[in-house]
Parts: sequence; structure tokens; C-alpha cells
Amino acid sequence: MHVSSYLCALMELTTVIFDMDGLLIDSEPYWQEAGTETLQQFNVSLAPAQYHHTTGLRTPEWLDYWFGYFGISKTNIEEAVQALHNNVFEKIRTKAAPLPGVEHIFSLFKAANFKIGLATSSPLALVDIVVEKLKIGHHLDATASAEHLPFGKPHPQVYMDCAAALGSSPLECICFEDSFNGMIAAKAARMRCVVIPASDQYDLPKWGAADIKLHSLEEFNKAHLQ
Repeated sequence: MHVSSYLCALMELTTVIFDMDGLLIDSEPYWQEAGTETLQQFNVSLAPAQYHHTTGLRTPEWLDYWFGYFGISKTNIEEAVQALHNNVFEKIRTKAAPLPGVEHIFSLFKAANFKIGLATSSPLALVDIVVEKLKIGHHLDATASAEHLPFGKPHPQVYMDCAAALGSSPLECICFEDSFNGMIAAKAARMRCVVIPASDQYDLPKWGAADIKLHSLEEFNKAHLQ
């Protein structure tokens, strides 16, 4: 067994860190809708497979990727980021709903005396909206956003920052993710990772690096921690 795998197996889990969009709240359709509306202003559109390829990236990186792909002038990115955020924040505030199992998963880890964190690529302004909408603030011991970091997911820094804020070693952490880029970030941080992919992505082989793959947060139980 590799040394890092051996240490990971030995260390007891004490900490859980959740992604936010597409995992705790059904916000991905609104991100996709707002992103589509932004790109349509430049007369381009994405196929569903193209969109899923870049799920989990921060908005500036998402726009930089697709502007480059479609040959759109990148001088428009800053303005497009602000417009997209204004659009999606309002959609999520008024329309997005909690995903199945949110109360179950927080109650399970609270009862197990785990430290609980949230690590997201989304801006802190949206974190505030979602935390208030889901009424989960009293569960969270730390929150980390990649908004102002040099790199977002799949870079592991936001997960490492959240673990540090919780006073936990990465090897003590289990993470929950819905995106491929988020899974890579969690694994690069040397954390265990449970993935809850979108239903149309569930059977793809790309989730092979995850420790556990489930259809819903509701499926996770105490046996999985063992």
C-alpha cells in the first residue's frame, strides 16, 4: 500500500466538507440558464455535454474558457461576469430549492460530532444567499470560497483552506461533491470524496476516483463512515 493511502486509512474521520451548488441546492439549472443567456448575447450556445465539461469552474474561468473556445473577445469578460452573477443570484434566490437529503446529511454528521464546513467555487455573496435559504448556518463551523484565490477547483486550495479553518488535517476530512472538477479538488487535497453526480452523468466512468458514488445525499448512512 502507498504510504499516503496507508496514512489515510489509519486516520479517523472527524470532519465533513460540503460543496454547495448542485449538491445542497438545485442551483445548477440556474447557473446553466444564466450562462446560456450570457453566451447567447454573443450568438453562441453550448450543448449539454459541453456545459457539464466545465461545471465547477469559477465564473471568470468558465467565461474565459468558452470565450476562447468560440473566439469571443476577452475584453468582455469582466462585464459578462457581473451580468451573469446578477442574473443567477436572483434566479437562485427566488427559484432554487434544497436538494433531497440536506437535513438528513447535516443531522447525521452533527450527531456523529463531526466538524462541518462548506467549500465552494461560488462567490461569498451567493454563499450568504444559499446558507440563509437553506437555514444551515447553525450547522456550519467554517466556510471557504475560491472567489479570490489564485486558482479555483480543480485546484485543492479551497478545500485545504476550509480544513485549516476547521483545525483539521486533510486526511481527517470527507468531502461531498457533485462535479468532476470538485472531486479532483477534494482528492488532490488528500481527502475522501463522496460524489452525487447529476442523473444524466451518473454512469460515466469519470467518477472512478471517488471513494463512494451515490444518487442522493439521502443514501448516505452511518455504515458508509466505516
